[in-house]
Amino acid sequence: MRTRRRLLFDLAAASGCGAVGAAASASGAPVPGPSPTVLAGVDVLAAGGFAQLSGLRVGVVTNQTGRDAAGRRTIDRLWSAPGVRLAAIFSPEHGLNGDREGRIGSASDAATGLPVYSLYGAARRPSAQMLSGLDALVVDLQDVGVRFFTYATTMAYVMEAAAPRGLLVVVLDRPNPIGPAGVRGPVLDPALRSFTGYFPMPVQHAMTMAELARMFEGENRIGARLTVVPMRGYRRDLWFDQTGLAWVDPSPNLRSMGAVILYPGVALVEGTNVSVGRGTPSPFELVGAPWIDGVALAGALAARDIRGARFEPTQFTPDADRYAAALCPGVRIMLTDRTALDAPRLGLELAAALRWLYPQRFDIAGMLGALGSHESLAALQAGTPAEAIAASWRPALRRFEAVRRRYLLYG
Repeated sequence: MRTRRRLLFDLAAASGCGAVGAAASASGAPVPGPSPTVLAGVDVLAAGGFAQLSGLRVGVVTNQTGRDAAGRRTIDRLWSAPGVRLAAIFSPEHGLNGDREGRIGSASDAATGLPVYSLYGAARRPSAQMLSGLDALVVDLQDVGVRFFTYATTMAYVMEAAAPRGLLVVVLDRPNPIGPAGVRGPVLDPALRSFTGYFPMPVQHAMTMAELARMFEGENRIGARLTVVPMRGYRRDLWFDQTGLAWVDPSPNLRSMGAVILYPGVALVEGTNVSVGRGTPSPFELVGAPWIDGVALAGALAARDIRGARFEPTQFTPDADRYAAALCPGVRIMLTDRTALDAPRLGLELAAALRWLYPQRFDIAGMLGALGSHESLAALQAGTPAEAIAASWRPALRRFEAVRRRYLLYG
């Protein structure tokens, strides 16, 4: 019988991870190699002596993911940077430490004593009072490469608030963790723009935060004084665990590279009446509900041509979120080849199987917010095969890629 360590190594190899990926599978947190192959924007800024911010009174939009190569907070680097006057901190969804759910109030930072203004509470945009006296806003957030993850929208709202006041916006870039997976999924219907869908782009956009900022500015004509600080050593074909950068969970329920890779697929059904594993140790690796037969669902999914994943019947009891304290039969989704997986197609297949098995129970309409396409939802409701729906996305994806190409920073 294989040992647990050997089993984890084999699963990591199957998912396309190298040594760093194996460490990620075993611990839930990828670790850097002997020396980073990529320098994040904060390190590039520091190497240049913080020249872009010299003499300026600065606010920083960041959280637990904003750290340099030595693990120091971007907040602390700016606080001690010569010639920089850090005056305010702004936090996105999940708060400054990335450990909160729901609305968050403003507070103060224990290390610096600076105010921490929540942009996921009473306000989602910086107010005139919050921005009073500032010359510049620095954005350092680790995105996950998925349209409905809200950090990019927070950045865009900050740009919009800064523009009429003439404030400089400096975006410190970080990798797109799932960038090599490419541009996938339906392009957002313009009428469905919201906090979880700021720009008409697909579920997976394969862009970094600095590239998104450039696109938002160029296409929406925000009028922000935008400066981006690109990474050094980054290539578009690098998964996060190949960059040498230390993994920091970007949110409470994205705890590993595997979860992030599955997220743009499994989260498509999160708005329906199923649990996606929140309140368990394996969010976005589980799908279940008290009314599901896990064996039947696993069998329906196994009968489909879903490359890069396999499905095992299981049952789980969330201790929070939907169906808290209720036994949820369902499936565990095992990532077998991240290079082959089309995560949004996986989300369609999950929805199609649930609709076929439970037409009276499954609330398929709840997918609209994350899916972002009335046409695709109607096709699912009509029983159109998932592969045909995914094929219908190609013309819009080609148009998006033509726009995206103008704003890319890396080869």
